[in-house]
Amino acid sequence: MNNFIRARWLALLVPVALLGGAYGSQLIGGLYPCEMCWWQRYPHFVAIPFALIAFFIGNPAVQRSFVALAALAILTSGLIGGYHAGVEYGWWEGLTKCSSTAVGTGEDLLKSIMNAPLVRCDAAPWKLFGISLAGYNFLISTGSALITLWLISRNKSA
Repeated sequence: MNNFIRARWLALLVPVALLGGAYGSQLIGGLYPCEMCWWQRYPHFVAIPFALIAFFIGNPAVQRSFVALAALAILTSGLIGGYHAGVEYGWWEGLTKCSSTAVGTGEDLLKSIMNAPLVRCDAAPWKLFGISLAGYNFLISTGSALITLWLISRNKSA
């Protein structure tokens, strides 16, 4: 498998896997996302179509461009994750408001607000080896984006 094919698959599978993990932790694990968690998801939503387009375009230069765009979106998510992790670890101040999962209108909205969990951006709800989900997003997204860009640069003929 050449470097460009590896880069293309990495640009697709990393955001799919990270979004799958994020939604799995939310829907199965009950870890509701804060506002900054959502910020980390948006670039992955952008990266997936870019990576998919690279599978269906015939022109190698255009394919490389779309994989590079996907890698930059993944890198963006990683950098947001790094900022969020710094907020969680108390290295700097982040958002001063909490976010909620409340939805609805009228009386339903009031009930939803009263029963919705408040999610703080400065408190990591889960850690493994002292690293929060935002920290793992930083490590995985940034690392995979840089590897993807490196693989693209190594294979100019693709």
